Amino acid sequence: MNSLLLDENYWDDRYKNKETGWDIGYASPAIISYAEESIAKNARILIPGCGNAHEAKALVNKGFSQITLLDIAPSLVEQVSEEFAVNPDVQVICQDFFQHKGQYDYIIEQTFFCALHPALRPDYVRQMLALLKPQGILIGLLFKKEFAQKGPPFGGNQAEYQELFQSKFDILQLIDSSKSIPQRQGNELFIELQKM
Repeated sequence: MNSLLLDENYWDDRYKNKETGWDIGYASPAIISYAEESIAKNARILIPGCGNAHEAKALVNKGFSQITLLDIAPSLVEQVSEEFAVNPDVQVICQDFFQHKGQYDYIIEQTFFCALHPALRPDYVRQMLALLKPQGILIGLLFKKEFAQKGPPFGGNQAEYQELFQSKFDILQLIDSSKSIPQRQGNELFIELQKM
């Protein structure tokens, strides 16, 4: 698929039509487990391509504050904004990730990378670096498989990701995820990448 078609209209239509096969309906256990063990409750956290914000809801319930949610789909952002309207700890923004400005301690990756055309991956790395504070960390899950259909989702492999990130990040973890949901078991890598 042409990456030019993957704009706010494309994603807004996907949400309006409930064509959201990537949405597992709850927070990723691997991400929440990592957050509980390794992220301070007051750390500044960004979740780009937040979707229905399951991770944010789980983190708020566990006492995390200073969470920023970012998505490009206007109707989705409106819905998520309403859900968090009474929570001052969560900021919801409708914006293209590549236009976003800010500084974060942690950025959580959950089915955002795979939604971007592979040609945008170097730009993804540059923007992550721009958004992370010094020593900031990008954590989350990446698909460890190639998809038969043209994306999204777009897949990849460990060697490709290593090559993509290694010159800009200290790769603390790029390993098979032991806490993937059953239907993705063996097909995900857990990443913990620290800005150099």
